[in-house]
Amino acid sequence: YHPQTDGLEERMIKTLGDMIRRFCAYGLEFTYSDGLTHDWCTIIPALELAYKISVHSSTGQTPAMLEKGWNPRLPADILRKDLIDIHPTVSSFKVMLDKAKHHAKEKYE
Repeated sequence: YHPQTDGLEERMIKTLGDMIRRFCAYGLEFTYSDGLTHDWCTIIPALELAYKISVHSSTGQTPAMLEKGWNPRLPADILRKDLIDIHPTVSSFKVMLDKAKHHAKEKYE
């Protein structure tokens, strides 16, 4: 195994390192609204999420979209009116399920 040959992983690690360095440039500790002081390692999940939901110039997509087929919803998305309430996959599954129920009911009668 040669991690140097995995360009995608190396790029993600470099970007995450840059994000951590920028965070550390403002100080190693910060205080959340919970009043507790946190250091740089506690912010890594938030930085990883920021990376996964950022559109990349090489693909024109977010890594989350390429990996899972959808972008995670964030608390701030509640304020946006242009978002669809139901994920398209969920609504298409509901339509398919309704058709199957109707078909089964017809066959039963």
